[in-house]
Amino acid sequence: MADKESLELSDLEDDSGQVPNTADPDPDGSLDDGTEKPPTNAQELEAVYDIPVQVSAVLGKANMQVSQLLKLGRGAVVELDRKVGEAIDVYVNNRLVARGEVVVVEDRLGVTMTEIIKMDHS
Repeated sequence: MADKESLELSDLEDDSGQVPNTADPDPDGSLDDGTEKPPTNAQELEAVYDIPVQVSAVLGKANMQVSQLLKLGRGAVVELDRKVGEAIDVYVNNRLVARGEVVVVEDRLGVTMTEIIKMDHS
């Protein structure tokens, strides 16, 4: 197949010389390639509501040698790669999904989401 810049109609044709129709899903809800169409409303997503996920809020990161790590003790300060007031990263199952700010909720820390990260699934 040709590269993206020089894609021609002939590149899309199947062995019979026809351009396959992949735009419309089959009436049974599956796509032409045999995969199911993605959920389009909340009711179709109910099956996944009870699946647990791990949510992590990362304040920052630091790189150090093992010798430096072994010297750390109570009261030691590890300098992170973020500045005060800079957004923190929010991960769901180790995938970056949002950025936010640290807030205090009663006697606990929380995160206010300030930016949702949209992943390109192509």
